[in-house]
Amino acid sequence: MHKRFRVQVALRVGGLIAAALALAYLVGWTQRYAGAALVGALMIYLFVNLIRYVEKVTRDLTRFLASVRYADFSQGFTSEGRGPLFARLRDAFEDVTSAFRRIRAEKEEQVRYLENIVQHLGVALISYRADGTVELMNTAARRLLRTGPIRNVQALGRVSEPLVRALRELGSGEQSMVRVAEEDRTLQLAVHVSRFRLRGEAHALASIQDLRNELDEKEMEAWQQLTRVLTHEIMNSVAPISSLASTAHRLLSEAPAGANGAAASDAADITEDAREAVQTIERRSKGLISFVDSYRSFTKIPSPTFKILSARVLFDNVRRLLRVPIEEHALNLRVHVTPEDLQITADPELVEQVLINLVLNAMHAVEEVPHPRIELRARIDRRSRPVLQIADNGPGIPPDVQEKIFVPFFTTKEDGSGIGLSLSRQIMRVQGGTISVQSAPGETTVTLRF
Repeated sequence: MHKRFRVQVALRVGGLIAAALALAYLVGWTQRYAGAALVGALMIYLFVNLIRYVEKVTRDLTRFLASVRYADFSQGFTSEGRGPLFARLRDAFEDVTSAFRRIRAEKEEQVRYLENIVQHLGVALISYRADGTVELMNTAARRLLRTGPIRNVQALGRVSEPLVRALRELGSGEQSMVRVAEEDRTLQLAVHVSRFRLRGEAHALASIQDLRNELDEKEMEAWQQLTRVLTHEIMNSVAPISSLASTAHRLLSEAPAGANGAAASDAADITEDAREAVQTIERRSKGLISFVDSYRSFTKIPSPTFKILSARVLFDNVRRLLRVPIEEHALNLRVHVTPEDLQITADPELVEQVLINLVLNAMHAVEEVPHPRIELRARIDRRSRPVLQIADNGPGIPPDVQEKIFVPFFTTKEDGSGIGLSLSRQIMRVQGGTISVQSAPGETTVTLRF
């Protein structure tokens, strides 16, 4: 059996020799040219068959190397009964092919494993080439940017042009803050880019995080801590002053007029001056106590008691409570609820307090407007969340002020405390909702999402 290949070769060579002798005999001795043609054709067939048989190993080796090059391991190799030597060669081919199949399967499993990890990460990740072609965009990125699969980072221009510039221009290891303002939310994105080369080609990996909620939480905690300290210190100082001032005022009011003459006149003047000074101290002290009490309410929001509320009834209650100032200012207050039976889940007292604050702010904004108008709207947004909106046709809020309106103690009103919008934001937060403002000349809209 081990000589089968040699036997096959010998038989083919012997056949060629026999055919050659027959051809010589037919041509040289018998001149039978028809038979010689047949013998010649047989020789050609035997020669070609011999070449193909001998080159079978080379073809198998070439096919094997091609399968390795193109990672096509579906090829099979047979010895076709040529003996143990070729059987061992076939087994060697199949062993190597099986090893490559196993390595590729393990690699594919690792890739799928890593892809699943990346897709389940909470951090938004985008991998792209130097020309912007996106190779990977995980679920967190699509959810954060509210977009489906994209082919190029340039497509994110509909979300934010500054974000696209940051992705294209940031160097490796650099970070940038990008603010994205949308109809129903405002994002403060931290964009970090790492650049690397893979198979000689430039690639980039960008991580994107929304820091708005984290910044808001830290800011709120800091202000609450500051408010508690101020409340404690100011109350300890102001309360005794107020009590002392009240006592002094009462004693001076009950004091006798004094002696006659110039001394009596001077005593009366002094008494009057003292009385006015003490009255001023008392009035200012009470004002400070009221001022501190308003700040103290900022840190003492009660836990919400959730109920299912009708948006229409909620708006009607607010309009009823503010009926007098609305009529005094001749305001055109409109209510739009879509659908009419829209309901929200919230604490009725807390959300009513927020709406009253916002309507009062809107009334202040339209004081100088010829035809003041305020609209109370309720609807369902594109994420199926109930939304309440308070819109006015006032002059709008300047862009530099919009960034500060929710900061505690910041106000643009001469007699304002700067606590209303900050308190409203905290009330919405404890109910699991959000508050945002969009403003342009001629219209300002405050949106509450539950």
